[in-house]
Amino acid sequence: MAIAKTENLTIHYDDAGDGDPLLFIHGHPFDRSMWREQVSLFSRRGYRVIAPDLRGYGSTPLPEGPAGFEVFAQDLAQLLDHLGIDRVVVCGLSMGGQIAMDFCRQFPSRVRALALMATFPQAETAQGKVARNAIADRLEREGVKDYAVELLPKMLAASTIEQQPAVAAGLLRLMGSSNASGCAAALRARAERLDFAETLAGLRVPSLVVVGDQDAFTTRADAERMHELLHDSKLIWMEDVGHMPNLESLASFDEAFRQFLQSVCQSEAAQ
Repeated sequence: MAIAKTENLTIHYDDAGDGDPLLFIHGHPFDRSMWREQVSLFSRRGYRVIAPDLRGYGSTPLPEGPAGFEVFAQDLAQLLDHLGIDRVVVCGLSMGGQIAMDFCRQFPSRVRALALMATFPQAETAQGKVARNAIADRLEREGVKDYAVELLPKMLAASTIEQQPAVAAGLLRLMGSSNASGCAAALRARAERLDFAETLAGLRVPSLVVVGDQDAFTTRADAERMHELLHDSKLIWMEDVGHMPNLESLASFDEAFRQFLQSVCQSEAAQ
C-alpha cells in the first residue's frame, strides 16, 4: 500500500508493476481490495496497476463536508498527477463505473481506454434519490453489518453463493468492514450524479462493457445502451454472473480484460 497526499485528501492506494498504466475504481460498499486479483495478475503481465481507496472507503479518510461524484473523479486526477501519469486505461465497476464516467466527462484527454463493469450511465430517478438517502440515513444510525448481509444476494448470483462460498464469505466480510459514514456520503453523492449518456457518446477511445446476466442492478438494456453510446466498444454478456464479474468469474473476466488491453495497445501501435 502507498499513500499520496494530494491537495485535499490523503489517498491510500496500490501501485504495482511497470508499463502502460491501468486505473481500477472500486464500487460500493467495497475498497481497493476487490481488485486484488487483477492488481496481481496484470502487474505481472507488464502493466502498471493503480487501485485506490476512494474517499471514505478502506484506508482513505472521509473529509468533512459533502462531495459529489465530480470530486471523487478529481481525487483520482490528483492521484495521477502525484504519480506523474498523464493518460490511463480507466476501469470502474458499479459506482466505480459511474465515477469513471465522471472522470471521462472532466478529463477526457487523460482517458486512453475505458472499461465499464456492472454499471449504467443514467442519472438517478426521483424515487431512487429518496431511496439512496434513506439508506444513507440508516447506515449512519445502524452501521453496515445488517446492510451487508441484506446486500450479498443482490451482489452475487445465487449460483455463485452456492458454488463459491469463499467468494461470498470474503465479499460479506469486505462489505461488513466498510466505513458507514463513508458509504453514506457516497450514497448521497450517487443520488445527485449526472446523466453520462452525452459523455459516453462523445468519447473516442476503445471501450469495454462487461455485465452479468444475473446482475440485480444493471440490465441487459443498460449494457446495450452503453455499448451503443460508445463510439468504439465491445460488449461482453457473462452467463451465471451477478454484480461482481471480476470475482464471480475470475478467469473469464481476466481473459476478456487481457484481450481488451491487447487490442488497445495494438490499435495505438497501428496508428
